[in-house]
Amino acid sequence: MYKEYKQLNLSQIGKDILDFWKKQNIFEKSINSRPANNPYTFYEGPPSANGMPGIHHVMARSIKDIFCRYKTLKGYQVKRKGGWDTHGLPIELGVEKTLGITKDDIGKKISIEDYNEACKKEVMKFTDVWNDLTEKMGYWVDLSDPYITYKNEYIETLWWILKELYNKGMLYKGYTVQPYSPKSGTGLSSHELNQPGTYKMVKDTTVVAQFHLKNDQEHPLMPLLFETPTEDTVILAWTTTPWTLPSNCALAVGEDIDYVKIKTFNPYTFKPVSVILARDLVTKYFKADGENASFEDYVENDKVIPWKVAATFKGSDLLGLRYHQLMPYVTNDDLEKNAFRVIPADFVTTEDGTGIVHTASVFGADDFRACKENGVPSVMVLDETGKEVPLVNKQGRFVDEVTDYAGLYVKAEYYSKEEREAPGFRETDVMIAIKLKEDNKAFDVKKYEHSYPHSWRTDEPILYYPLDSWFIRTTAVKDKLVALNKTINWKPESTGTGRFGNWLENLVDWNLSRSRFWGTPLPIWRAPWSTIGEDSVDLCIGSQSELMNYGEEFVSRYFDIEKVKSDIRNHSDVFFKKYNTIFGDNDTKSLGETFEDAYFNAMIEHGESFRQQMKKAVDKGEFGFDEFKRLVLNLKVDPAFEDFLKEYSEILSDYYTNHVIDLHRPYVDNIVIIKYKPFGNKTIYFREPDLIDVWFDSGAMPYAQWHFPFENKEEFKNAYPADFIAEGVDQTRGWFFTLHAIAVMLSETSDEIKAVNKEVGNKGIAFKNVVSNGLVLDKKRQ
Repeated sequence: MYKEYKQLNLSQIGKDILDFWKKQNIFEKSINSRPANNPYTFYEGPPSANGMPGIHHVMARSIKDIFCRYKTLKGYQVKRKGGWDTHGLPIELGVEKTLGITKDDIGKKISIEDYNEACKKEVMKFTDVWNDLTEKMGYWVDLSDPYITYKNEYIETLWWILKELYNKGMLYKGYTVQPYSPKSGTGLSSHELNQPGTYKMVKDTTVVAQFHLKNDQEHPLMPLLFETPTEDTVILAWTTTPWTLPSNCALAVGEDIDYVKIKTFNPYTFKPVSVILARDLVTKYFKADGENASFEDYVENDKVIPWKVAATFKGSDLLGLRYHQLMPYVTNDDLEKNAFRVIPADFVTTEDGTGIVHTASVFGADDFRACKENGVPSVMVLDETGKEVPLVNKQGRFVDEVTDYAGLYVKAEYYSKEEREAPGFRETDVMIAIKLKEDNKAFDVKKYEHSYPHSWRTDEPILYYPLDSWFIRTTAVKDKLVALNKTINWKPESTGTGRFGNWLENLVDWNLSRSRFWGTPLPIWRAPWSTIGEDSVDLCIGSQSELMNYGEEFVSRYFDIEKVKSDIRNHSDVFFKKYNTIFGDNDTKSLGETFEDAYFNAMIEHGESFRQQMKKAVDKGEFGFDEFKRLVLNLKVDPAFEDFLKEYSEILSDYYTNHVIDLHRPYVDNIVIIKYKPFGNKTIYFREPDLIDVWFDSGAMPYAQWHFPFENKEEFKNAYPADFIAEGVDQTRGWFFTLHAIAVMLSETSDEIKAVNKEVGNKGIAFKNVVSNGLVLDKKRQ
């Protein structure tokens, strides 16, 4: 019965066994020989096939295989459907490296269509290597019909889930400060920022800046703060990010914190100065033997600088004090009237710094909230479209208005290694610190080691940046997430109660938006506020059929944008004579007066006509989504608009009769939904250009792997929830979280899921048992 081996040749034995399994279909028989009414469901976390498998995959798969084989031996039918994670940043970065481009080149040097086609090819680059590893290590998983996250069927289920959430008010758009990766060009969710290893110890240049109080203001503290007309009184505020100082708009204090005014000398300019800081932090900046020392005997560069306490007050007493703008590169009447003043904030402490927080509202979530609550405007500039933007662009460089540092990266890590090692290179923070010293605006400058978040994909420091993002209101189900987590069997238990449980207790809403190109498009079509009347501003699409036919009054059309661009480029006179009859060729009137939309108002530049602007955008390769939207909205009031539609677009259902459906960009971006209303009025909906977080893709696999609810309803019901999952501890705030979050939210929002949960006795979880294993790295730390 058993083969006798004369000598031990493990390599050959392994090959013989694998050959036997394959010829005899042993894996298939291990499933088919067990009764279907006794299932044990295992979910395979999808790997990305554009990267090489590592030793940690072998370890994790061994753990999965042990449990699945054990349950098979116990008489369970253990199906193991494989899958591939095919979207997201790793694929995009790989393609950009191969093509020698950056994100900014997409849509200019390479079309979105060609770029995404390159991503699709990159996706399965190492499939053969993965399959070979899977087979050789004896890991049993069904790869004959894997779920693939870029397939239309998979994406359609994701859209259905988002529609279920949207219908219950759990999907919303907000303008907030979010973690942002300049190299990736996209925002990051809180669970991405909490992946293992994202927080790294760094040494940064820190500055305690002097914010000079105005001596001509009206305030109850003025007699204490300015004892003589020439006294220079400043507020001290500490920052580990000096690059944010040009954007300072307020100083935050704790209302119940005790503060002091200290008379002393500036250690760099040696000028007399009176400084305000928290009483508990005085010893951090002043030596004991300098207290009440002789001011008259002080000489420049003395090691001991004399100081004395001149006044004490509560933080609440300081509120409303006004100071001179620290670095006045950008200002305006609104800023002068409402910014550069002391405000209260609940996040101010005396654990470090000066007990006073420099707030640059666009570069910190707490700063943003505090300034908004106190009516403090942000320091912003207008971009070429008239939109307000921060003093640092999305590439991480200062804008031109910050003249001393225009074009410089705010983080040294954004430069190449060669640039950093070039003679004379200086970090921007260092240059700012030097300038502040020279201008008598710095009280203390030093290196400081602290923990700082990095992008888990690109390994460079992130910025906190203001973004228009779509969010899932996960906080609405926080209590249920916490409660149901306690019903899951975690191994080790401490991961579920500690790392995962603590994460849920401090949950924030899920930042869903990603400003990228290769991924699941956000299925939201939105109309400009000024054009909707009583219509809904948003349409959330939950299926392919709904995309083609949203309702009786709606028509979905597919635009040939390349043809539009070609005709504007080559025949602009003919195009605008035919389709711009209302405003004329040379019109410089603000279209905003017609549409009540500030966007159009700002676009009328330098006396250029609408036609000239469109032609220039096409010729410069900058005719993108915003320009297309603007063109359509301008022409919709033109008598020839229907002719324009017939010439440059097709009804979507007709288009799909002759073309393959692809739910990726740029194809979905070309789809415009028009609502026809009485008296010739129309509301036009354009897709929101964002993609969704790739973690949503993987977290939705229990449903999307079956294309639920569009088909395979029985298969889904029989495999939900999972009896067992297993992945590395790095997935605690990744796949484990997204599985759990989506399952709990659907248990509250979806009638279909509620019905399945009731039938199978599920309270709302995606998995019953989970093994979270440790990590092991190879010599390449992979």
